[in-house]
Amino acid sequence: MVTVADEGRSVLRAGLGRAVRSRRLARGLTLRALAAASGLSERFLVQVEGGEANISVARLASLAEALESTGSALLQEAEQGLGPGEVAHGVVALLGLRGAGKSTVGQRAARRLGVPFVELDARVEQRAGMRLGTLFEVHGTAHYRRLEREVLGDTLEEFPRAVVATGGSIVTDPETWALLAARTTTVWLQASADDHWARVVAQGDARPMAHRADARRELQQLLNARAPLYARARWSLDTSALGLRGTVDALVEALRR
Repeated sequence: MVTVADEGRSVLRAGLGRAVRSRRLARGLTLRALAAASGLSERFLVQVEGGEANISVARLASLAEALESTGSALLQEAEQGLGPGEVAHGVVALLGLRGAGKSTVGQRAARRLGVPFVELDARVEQRAGMRLGTLFEVHGTAHYRRLEREVLGDTLEEFPRAVVATGGSIVTDPETWALLAARTTTVWLQASADDHWARVVAQGDARPMAHRADARRELQQLLNARAPLYARARWSLDTSALGLRGTVDALVEALRR
């Protein structure tokens, strides 16, 4: 059971994360640079900026000093943070299985918002110098996950505002999810299993379930397994109910509001 005190601490942690990230970006610091200056790990800083870390007084003091501030000033900024429903981040990350509409919705929403659209998997392929299928075959899943996390970090440093279409399995990696939660507004594009399947077939791309007799059932099982992970997103939009135009309209309206 979540108490009022628990919720208050959660809000304070989230506010502190926004304050830290705002000061870091204002000083042109990467997470790596801030880690070196503060003596804290990059992983811990990701948790701080994501509002997930219980930071000690000593660590707060070290972090504040690296940001040319004080612990009390950071806490004061945290308490004056954004209210419920306000958008804290300039990067919107679209989540969902293949066939959710991330690329199509993302491109149209980015155009209307006047921001860049980024296809994360395309950047991973560019960094690796090979297609994803080959990347998995040659180097395996662990290598892909590490590369995906690196490319995401670089993308977030390069684009202060953007709409990013992520890979369908990105939510299964805890470290990458922490980075997304800390640095983006996450949006789950939901769809029924039937719609996922129909869209994938229409695209002529049934991987990773090609040549399997139970591919349709496997898709449903994959959707069921990942739904709780996608549900951690800040917002969710039902593309099956809204349709393409309705989903784009709802996303743009929510971000502008």
